[in-house]
Amino acid sequence: MNQLTRLPAPVEPGTPQRKRRHARSGTFGVLDIGSTKAVCLIARIESDGAPRVLGFGWQRGRGVKGGSIVDLEEAERAIRAAVGQAEDMADTRLPGVIVNLSCGQPDSRQLHIQWGIGGRAVTDQDLRAILHEGRRRTSEEGRETVHAIPLGFTVDATPGVDDPRAMICDTLAARLHMVSASQASLRNLGACLMRCDLEVEELVSAPFAAGLATLVEDEKQLGCTVIDMGGGATSLAVFSEGHLVHTAQVAVGGGQVTNDLATVLSTPVAHAERIKTLHGSVHGGADDDREFLPVPLLGEDEHAIARIPRAMVVGIIRPRLEETFELVRDRLEAAGLGKEGGNRVVLTGGASQLVGVRELAARILDRQVRVGRPLPVRGLAEAASGPAFAASIGLLLWGAGEGRPVLDIAPGPARSDSAFRRFVNWVKDRV
Repeated sequence: MNQLTRLPAPVEPGTPQRKRRHARSGTFGVLDIGSTKAVCLIARIESDGAPRVLGFGWQRGRGVKGGSIVDLEEAERAIRAAVGQAEDMADTRLPGVIVNLSCGQPDSRQLHIQWGIGGRAVTDQDLRAILHEGRRRTSEEGRETVHAIPLGFTVDATPGVDDPRAMICDTLAARLHMVSASQASLRNLGACLMRCDLEVEELVSAPFAAGLATLVEDEKQLGCTVIDMGGGATSLAVFSEGHLVHTAQVAVGGGQVTNDLATVLSTPVAHAERIKTLHGSVHGGADDDREFLPVPLLGEDEHAIARIPRAMVVGIIRPRLEETFELVRDRLEAAGLGKEGGNRVVLTGGASQLVGVRELAARILDRQVRVGRPLPVRGLAEAASGPAFAASIGLLLWGAGEGRPVLDIAPGPARSDSAFRRFVNWVKDRV
């Protein structure tokens, strides 16, 4: 299979950019809460529409498993430390943040809704009613809709309309992409951030954010799947015609690879992570049987060092990654997107950097694959600009207006002064 390796051209710091829709004003913060790390970035939007990072904080992930919070106290410590580092660097205090959505077993589905207009002009209220109808149809006990994305409208017999407001018609048909998540997980997320004295200003799907950071515009238009290989889970987002059309998650990530190494080699998890980072690969080499690696044994004296062939490490890593891509392939086939999903895959996230992952993904998924690095962001250190930080950088770009829908129908006013109630109401009302 022909593998394309050219990465997107970087944006020069002085390059003028078109002002994006609905960009944040002033200073704002984003928070990427993952199983292996918590990342906070503080930025402002400059005159050309591009974000500049003012503060950066990073902490090892605690209290989070598979993207969901499982220990409020541990998660609070990690988040407070990451946010505190960023606030000190930026010399500012954040009242709230834009947060990635990776918890709550996100579910994705598409709806087609017809709405009677009766020969008058389409209004904001009509569009809001259509989105509320979409939420009603997809409502399930114990779940909340967190994204209701219009993918396109048909005005009477005219399809392909992005913004039907002020157009006169009898019937308006809408194609919606609905993303929902578990209420319990969302409430735990809100409770944890309240303990950190932060409000959730917006929620953004984690793989969607990773796609904003790594895809070029043609990939979004022609069809492309982003696979974000995180520590606790692997999530995917499918783009087509410039829209997010599907998202899913499998509960296998780079952390499972590390645990496999620690279990089979009987070595501490920290050393298993080191072996994975320095020597991990899914392809064997001619000398792997003759190259031996030192491995400290779990619970033994510090001088008890085993020596194992590198081929053994490859033999442990490869099956887990094969399983991961097979699960992703099954999710894509179950979605039934066909040509809409395109023939191209972009891998990102920390686990995507293992040697040979790209070739393995191309074989199992039968698609063109490249590893996506986020485009450069002003003020952000090179160490925080790799694939492991794609979702964090994507949240920044969302704050700058990237990826926002043409329609931005504001929800109604908050119905309570409680910070937690505002969060719950935001989850219910945000469109």
